[in-house]
Amino acid sequence: MPYEYTVTRRVEFNETDMAGIVHFSNFFKYMETVEHAFWRSLGYSVILPNYNPPLGLPRVHASCDYKRPLRFEDVVELHMKVTAKTRRSISYEIRFRRIEPGPPEEVAIGHLTVVCVQKNLDGGIEAVPFPEELASQIEVAPGVVPAGSPEFQT
Repeated sequence: MPYEYTVTRRVEFNETDMAGIVHFSNFFKYMETVEHAFWRSLGYSVILPNYNPPLGLPRVHASCDYKRPLRFEDVVELHMKVTAKTRRSISYEIRFRRIEPGPPEEVAIGHLTVVCVQKNLDGGIEAVPFPEELASQIEVAPGVVPAGSPEFQT
């Protein structure tokens, strides 16, 4: 049952700032890269036009905590895991780990929450449950402690 996915990529020159460090906004693009790859691995996309009405997965939360810089030509591993799932939403944690040059080290941790929405005839959107055939393919990663439990540590 899918609950995680990993992508490896090299930092491009155009992703860096004048100090040669990856601009913070690119971490959000990287999170989207691994999320989209995860959905493609299941045979889906974050845009679901084959449903009537069409469905989408907009972000309702995105955050990233930075620990160390990434630079041009660094190779970074993006490891995403599902940390929460409800009828209408899925949350992910994305760990960024520089693997080249070594030694490997964690450089950032990101979080995304997406909601399943349908586009109505009037152009508006509303949150709806994930279709069962889609929802049944995704589960919360083993060992994830729910945020509301006494074991949860920040």
